[in-house]
Amino acid sequence: MNSKPTPSIAPPVARLIEAFNRLPGVGPKSAQRLTYFMIRMPRAEAEALAEAVISVKDRIVLCSKCLNITEDTVCGVCTNERRDRTRICVVEEPLDVLALERTRAYDGLYHVLHGSISPVNGIGAEQLKIRELLDRLRDETVTEIILATNPNLEGEATSMYLQRLISPLGITVTRLARGLSSGADLEYADEMTLANALEGRSEVTGDGNS
Repeated sequence: MNSKPTPSIAPPVARLIEAFNRLPGVGPKSAQRLTYFMIRMPRAEAEALAEAVISVKDRIVLCSKCLNITEDTVCGVCTNERRDRTRICVVEEPLDVLALERTRAYDGLYHVLHGSISPVNGIGAEQLKIRELLDRLRDETVTEIILATNPNLEGEATSMYLQRLISPLGITVTRLARGLSSGADLEYADEMTLANALEGRSEVTGDGNS
């Protein structure tokens, strides 16, 4: 719930508190602390922060191939000729790409769905970047799809949906090993756990089971 600044707070301060409170994981008290920290921050640092936020909004786009965030039309992973182009690892969010890259255990390509199927939250398959993934699979060089969705109900539902779409295409569909904690987001897993999950991935059968 957004904080409700009292009338004694100056309107510019109240607006900043409310803006911080909209950020994920930032409650009313944290929003107030961040705001008063910024009030004490030197003007040059505050301007640098504001410029960085505007720059992200002005310059960052989605990669035309994998839909990861990038400054260029095609991201550095997709343009890297040393990457294994026979494998695509499917993740929910851009932060998951960063987590997997930190392991240095995967040298293939990625595809970012930008979410997961969640009927409770009104998110269906049509709202994810699934059509773009299927378009990429028309390239005959892709032989394996690695489903690296989060190990929670939404991630599992998304994984099963993709498996049913992709398996008939004759492409091997694998899933990360079960070393990841149930309910945890991929981005928070440590490098060793993710590396082991990649190494121990198993093929998903037609009934959705490994």
